Amino acid sequence: MAGRLFGAALLLATPAVAGTLTATLPDGTQIARLDIPEGEGWSVLWNHSVKGFEVEDRYANRGGHMVLTDSHLPDFAAGLDHIPGRGRQVSDGMGGYWILDIDEPVPGNAYVLRPGGPEVDHRLRAGDAEISLSARAPRQRVTIALHPGEDG
Repeated sequence: MAGRLFGAALLLATPAVAGTLTATLPDGTQIARLDIPEGEGWSVLWNHSVKGFEVEDRYANRGGHMVLTDSHLPDFAAGLDHIPGRGRQVSDGMGGYWILDIDEPVPGNAYVLRPGGPEVDHRLRAGDAEISLSARAPRQRVTIALHPGEDG
């Protein structure tokens, strides 16, 4: 019994895998930086270029790995669709839909995005923080990456 309690105490004392989400230009200039603790998430949001409504992709730090968890699409507009077998589509109750349980690891913990102009307004949001990538680097190549902490 004492061994089990000691093991449980070790699990509680083990620090969570900290992570840092960055958005970086090709020359290495960092235009965004957000701390993302283990199990926490963030969103990439933008306004649809034709309809203007907000689209959201949600990600999580799972053991130091960037994982696409789900997406919210307010309409079946151009370029927006659910791919059968990739998550499950459910109504959002307002004419749009969520794609839940995507749970897709992002290869290399990073991907490249070319933020649109002000009308599209690509943004990163984590907790109360929101950073407009479009305001900082419109139409430029930006690498969004999750960097695990020392313990990841």
